[in-house]
Amino acid sequence: MIRARRSLTPLLGLTLLLAVCPPRAASPVIAADDGGEHVRLARPASRIVSLNPTVTELLFEIGAGSKIIGRTRWCDWPPAALAIPSVGDGFPPNVEAVVARHPDLAVAYSTALNEPALAQLRNLGVPVLALRTDRLEDFARAARILGRLTGRSRSGDSLATSIETAVRERRLVPERGPRAPTVVILTWDTPPIVIGHGSYLHQVVELAGGRNLFGDIGRSSFPVSLEAIAERNPDLLLVTGRLRAAILQRPEWRAVRAVRDGRVLDLDDPALARPGLRALDAVAPLRARLSQFRSSSSWEIVR
Repeated sequence: MIRARRSLTPLLGLTLLLAVCPPRAASPVIAADDGGEHVRLARPASRIVSLNPTVTELLFEIGAGSKIIGRTRWCDWPPAALAIPSVGDGFPPNVEAVVARHPDLAVAYSTALNEPALAQLRNLGVPVLALRTDRLEDFARAARILGRLTGRSRSGDSLATSIETAVRERRLVPERGPRAPTVVILTWDTPPIVIGHGSYLHQVVELAGGRNLFGDIGRSSFPVSLEAIAERNPDLLLVTGRLRAAILQRPEWRAVRAVRDGRVLDLDDPALARPGLRALDAVAPLRARLSQFRSSSSWEIVR
């Protein structure tokens, strides 16, 4: 009996110590978003509604995909995202659909178009994080913030470092051929909408060896006149959304010399369809296509 009492003494002491000094409560998780708001969570988020396909991809990449309980219908990468219930388009968010998922965090794209809906969500008690995901460096910053808010800081920081390293490595690839072909990147034709310096597409094209003639404009995309495109006289017209056939068939586009000469190239790589980590993997294939174009003495596209 004496031995038993003695063996219980340390346990009783530990019990008393825990009663006097209860476990320290978890520190709140705080992050600033790109809309000027601060998100404060009592604990790492475990029920996330992602209203941005880029964010969905990043969350899966840092190992937080299982925390997503709602997505937009555009969130189709990685394939596992398709199993998550959809809350609609996400631009702007469907407030009722988001609230119905009972999230402890909603992550949206930072734009004035989304602000009214995001304000409603905040008023309803849903923590909201608004992030820009226009340029490659935005992905790195978003990865760090999402890692912190989901309790996966190490994974978020590691992914951010990998993104930054990948951009640097691609930037160091030497130019091949006599010169960089000048390009206009077109995302819509009526009216013409082109890509400026503020877009990941501008970065991908320039990393691949092209020179964006509208890269002097800081915005990600903006409408221009057909005359403005003709005046800048690109060597090559790069188009998204399989616009090539339509543009080549429309007589007004023949005002652009590149169109008259058939120098219109589809950016049809699915990795370039929207901002995301796969865009970095699209640099090398695009560089090869531009190199083929540059090496042709007649400036014709090698298909």
